[in-house]
Amino acid sequence: MVILGIDPGETLIGIGVVKKSGSKIEYIGHECITIASEKKTEEKLFEIDEKMAEILERHKPDAIGIESLFFFKNLKTAIRVAQARGVLLLACQKKNLKIWEFTPLQVKQAVACYGRAEKKQVQNMVKAILELSEIPKPDDAADALAVAICAANTSEVLIK
Repeated sequence: MVILGIDPGETLIGIGVVKKSGSKIEYIGHECITIASEKKTEEKLFEIDEKMAEILERHKPDAIGIESLFFFKNLKTAIRVAQARGVLLLACQKKNLKIWEFTPLQVKQAVACYGRAEKKQVQNMVKAILELSEIPKPDDAADALAVAICAANTSEVLIK
């Protein structure tokens, strides 16, 4: 099963791809969708849709793991990220993919065995679980791989 993890953002979206075979989770790749911040909202959303469609076509995932929104410090930012997240969900739904949503606490619990783990702890666990030589960069891509690992670790429960 190929699982694509998404760490949503407005202008930087982390993408992480893993393959689950039995209890083994194998690293496939990671990248980021980068959108110019000076673009108008509708241009950003259109570009996110196009780039996500390309990524889905290239990796042909069986399922998607996506982080849910968890902050409300800045309403303007929250709305823009929510719009981008909506476009990401729609792009995945258009491909009829199974979509699983996880809170940051669930991702940290699944990857680092502690829901309040620090970002560095989670990144080190992503590196260890996927047997990588270094922590994936940028942080958004490492976060997306953590979401993909979370989905892989809970896929048996979620499929039923």
